[in-house]
Order: sequence, then structure tokens, then C-alpha cells
Amino acid sequence: MDLGLKNIHVLVTGASGGIGLETVKLYLSLGANVTAHYNSNSKPIQNLQVDFPALQCTQADLSSESAVKCMFDDLSGTPFGPVAVIVVNHGIWSPQDVPIVDMTIEQWDHTISANLTSSFLVCREFLRHLRTATESVKDRAAIVLIGSTSGKYGEANHGDYAISKSGEFYVCPWIWAAMMYGLTTTLKSEIVKVAPRGRVNCIAPGWVPTPMVQEALNDPAVSGPVLAATPLKKLGTPLDVANQIVVVSSSVISGHVTGQVIFVEGGCVGDL
Repeated sequence: MDLGLKNIHVLVTGASGGIGLETVKLYLSLGANVTAHYNSNSKPIQNLQVDFPALQCTQADLSSESAVKCMFDDLSGTPFGPVAVIVVNHGIWSPQDVPIVDMTIEQWDHTISANLTSSFLVCREFLRHLRTATESVKDRAAIVLIGSTSGKYGEANHGDYAISKSGEFYVCPWIWAAMMYGLTTTLKSEIVKVAPRGRVNCIAPGWVPTPMVQEALNDPAVSGPVLAATPLKKLGTPLDVANQIVVVSSSVISGHVTGQVIFVEGGCVGDL
């Protein structure tokens, strides 16, 4: 089936590894023109550019308002043209086990800025550029936010835990709740004022084995409870998540799907 993504300009944030890089590869295989964003590690993207002329990369600190604005201004001037689809996939990882009662305001502010505020900035700038885009671009406009199952289940005694973003990072579950159930549902009602056929959805992965979390999953004390709470008795892969991202971004297949949170977690029933 043709997903209608050929020559569509797609921006994937946090594209250097894990889910982000797999998503970039899948879009390229479907004929999309892809901009892969990174903050500090461009090597995986540059390696792909050798084989894919429809791939370009861009660097930006997405917690900076001016950097996000410059990124979208620059992208609009590339041969790919205005961005039609954004996959908001970036994030940070905090290794400390810190319950809310012990969390500092510095840690709170840093996580909020790097994950939630940056997602707001990316979505806002995308919508601002969408205002002046052609009707063809507007008809295919889509925002795909990447959340986490921790936005649904939380994580007692490990408030900075969640798996998603550019390679599976640990971030606050209430941030994912804000993104999944606040930002997604608000944006799906607002994007249509800019692009009448524009859509906004969220993909929420569970545990996905990547280099970032493989060591933890090698511990039966971690992987055992995860699999026990998962009816399919297996972990997801980056491609499992990327497939759902691509499908929900396609106006051909998912043109009447918006405001939804789609869980990719093997039927997980919570945290044991």
C-alpha cells in the first residue's frame, strides 16, 4: 500500500539513535524527504547520508527558542521545502533515582525545559511556518508526539523514568502525561485552524531494547517484571514503534485519526 509519503518533508527530532534513527530509515524507505535533527551526536545520521540523498541533518538545542526558530527558518529554505510532518522524539536522560519528595527545583526545571518546553517550541514553530505553506503541504500536515507508558502508569520511586525520545531516555512520567493528554488533545483542536486537514497524535512506547537500556534489561530483576506485566511476553523493537509513527503520520491511511494516544507496549498492564 502506498502511504502517500513520497517527497513529503518530514522532520524527526532526536534522530541519532534508537527509535529516532529507525524512524528516519523507515521514512526514507518510503520515499520521504527527511530532516534528521540532533543536538550533539550527528555520526549515525551522517553515516546514513552516504546512501540516502533524500536525507539532511540539522543541529539545534531545542530548549532554546531562538535555535528552534532558526532551525525552521533554515529548513524552509532547503530544496525539501516546508516541513509537512514532524515527529517530536527528542529528550534527555537523568540517571539518578530521585523520588518527588527529594527532587530539587533545578532537576525539575531542567527536565521540564529539555523535554516539555522544547516540544512546545517545536510544535509552535511548525504551526507558524505551516500558516504560509501551500495547501498541498497543509493537507498532509501531521504532528506525531512520542510519549511513554510511564505517562499512563507512572513510576514509583523513580520519577525520572520513561522510555522514549532519541534512543530511550529516562524522564518524568508527569511530563509524558502532560504531552500525551494535554498537549496532544489541545493541538489536535488548534492545528485545524491553521491546516484544516492537519492531525496530531501521540505514540507511547513501552520498554524497547536499545544500547541505552540494554544493560538494565539484562538484569532479570528488571526484565522479569516487565515481561510478567506484558501479555505478548516480548519486548518491542525500535521498528515496532517506527511503524506506528509512520502509519499515523500518513494522511492516506490515518487521515481521519487525530487526538489519539497509541500504546506500543505489547498490552502492558502496568508496573509490577
